Amino acid sequence: MSAPPLLACRHCDRIHQRLPIEAGAMATCTRCGYVLYRQSGLTLHQWTALAVAAVVVFAIANYFPIALLSVQGVSVHATLPHAIWITWQQGHGSVALMTALFAFAFPLGQMLFLFWALRAIVTADLPADFKYGMRMLDALAPWSMLSVLLLAILVAMVKLFDLAAVSFGPGLWAFAIAAFLLTALGRVSAQRLWRYAEDAGLVEPSGQGLLPGEPHVSCHACGFVQKAPQEDHTPCRRCGARVYRRLPDSYSRTWAFVLAAAILYVPANVLPVMVIYTPKGASSHTILSGVIEFWRMGSWDLALIVFVASVVVPLTKLLALAVLMLRHRWRGPIVERQRTRLYELIEFVGQWSMLDVFVVVLLSAMANFPGFSQITAGGGAVAFGAVVILTIFAAMSYDPRLGWDADPEEVGAVPSRAPNDIPDHPSILPDAADNKY
Repeated sequence: MSAPPLLACRHCDRIHQRLPIEAGAMATCTRCGYVLYRQSGLTLHQWTALAVAAVVVFAIANYFPIALLSVQGVSVHATLPHAIWITWQQGHGSVALMTALFAFAFPLGQMLFLFWALRAIVTADLPADFKYGMRMLDALAPWSMLSVLLLAILVAMVKLFDLAAVSFGPGLWAFAIAAFLLTALGRVSAQRLWRYAEDAGLVEPSGQGLLPGEPHVSCHACGFVQKAPQEDHTPCRRCGARVYRRLPDSYSRTWAFVLAAAILYVPANVLPVMVIYTPKGASSHTILSGVIEFWRMGSWDLALIVFVASVVVPLTKLLALAVLMLRHRWRGPIVERQRTRLYELIEFVGQWSMLDVFVVVLLSAMANFPGFSQITAGGGAVAFGAVVILTIFAAMSYDPRLGWDADPEEVGAVPSRAPNDIPDHPSILPDAADNKY
């Protein structure tokens, strides 16, 4: 009987055996508590059907109008592609490009690559370029922001209730369904697909040929555990991606992104994110003035959502990343676990700050009533979008394994076995939330 495949924790690098678990359960790292893998109650055929449904619903969402607006007999049928095109015509190409990528191209690409990969595994016929498709899927997933777009649609529609007669379009309901489906499909990451392929005997199992006590390295793209190469920039034996024991120049690159984001955070909050033109004149609105306007309208819940997503989240991310990068002495696994949880929070909330950028683009299409009202993006929207992108890059550049490397047991200050002499069995926990998917 062959040994179970190996996998390395992405946050502390502890080696574990990947053992079969029951549907609805999850396996966590015995060292840092990170969720290593989950066992879904859905079959590969069911995941494939969900991917097809997501693509179809997403196409419907972009074809039919999100909202129907009417002012003095003039009607507007707003769609996402139309909103992006109007923003481009208004001379705000960077804002339009960000929205086109994060709200349209990347979510669509994620769905298509998921369907393509699932279909290949189900039919047991992996194409030669499967490894490239999985690397592309891994790159697209953090930038797919369909759930953020859905919230932005609701915020934009509430903002226009006093300006025009607003009714929901079929595109809104389609976007809601597509966001739900893509959130569920987000559980099927590129590394999870590689594990499906391992179980089907289609690719080389992770850890194959790794001897006890040998230094190891884990591929960030496919999760393949292999013998540590003599030199950096060595390609992964399974997928061809470059493998590193640790991300190169992690601290310096993360500091560079954090400082750049901190500098741009000032104009992002000082400059207007949008300009409203009416027969009475033009008025500029910053992020904070928009929050205040929602509060005065009585929409305190939306004011709180925008304030948290656009002010609290980016500021918290910058401060949290700065705290994580402050080098410190080893203070035990409990403290390091807390730092790991903080990093997981940064990864989770990273994309929600793009809310204001999406709202501005949608309003440019929804409030496009020539001679009565028009909304265009301001310089603050460009700066704020850049802040979001930079903070996501900063989180990607930070390597949480560096903190665990300071553990004296691992560096040899305390004599012990090598961590991969006897691979750990991960902690198996019930996961009620995973039963849905």
